[in-house]
Amino acid sequence: MHENIKINTFSRYAQVSRETITRLKKFEKILIKSTKNLNLIGKSTINNIWIRHFLDCAQAIDFIDEKCKTIVDLGAGAGFPGVVLSMIAKDRKIPLKIKLIEKSAKKSNFLKGIIKEFTLQAEVININILQGVNFLTGDVFVARAFKPLAEILELMHRNEKNWKKMILFLGKTGKRDLHEVSKIWHIEYKQKVSVTSNDSIILEISKLIKK
Repeated sequence: MHENIKINTFSRYAQVSRETITRLKKFEKILIKSTKNLNLIGKSTINNIWIRHFLDCAQAIDFIDEKCKTIVDLGAGAGFPGVVLSMIAKDRKIPLKIKLIEKSAKKSNFLKGIIKEFTLQAEVININILQGVNFLTGDVFVARAFKPLAEILELMHRNEKNWKKMILFLGKTGKRDLHEVSKIWHIEYKQKVSVTSNDSIILEISKLIKK
């Protein structure tokens, strides 16, 4: 697929301004340059950033409503989905604050540079949240390519009680993983098939109770 077709596909779905498309083009260039040293994105996706990453992340904005003030991105890595969501929120004038949680100091510094470059309403928190840090606060928690579903649910149950929803990106094993965790948890959720892959789903969890 030609690069312009990919950008047009993203633009048609995300409905953002030309200015935001320009920012994302610049972000793409920074990603490609920086990934050589930071391993930000896989080699198999480096020529398909607009669909595999930007469009994939943009789907989560559909789950955000006016009650959502703060989004916490668990394991932000290259900024997916937190940075992309922050750019779209800025474009739509949605007053969202994004917290990017990242354990790698080098990737955290990369994210801080991105926030400064694009003047985003976001902050980077450089910690390993799996080491029992009980501090997570936010309305919406998102996770993409972070940890297995069972670990994420346990982490949320242990650390944060006042969240409004979780938005989780699940891959090819997502439906099976959801079935397995349902043996341990009562989960209220909605799901939709990803626009970038029929094998993947986006899960919106609104309630989680351990059986």
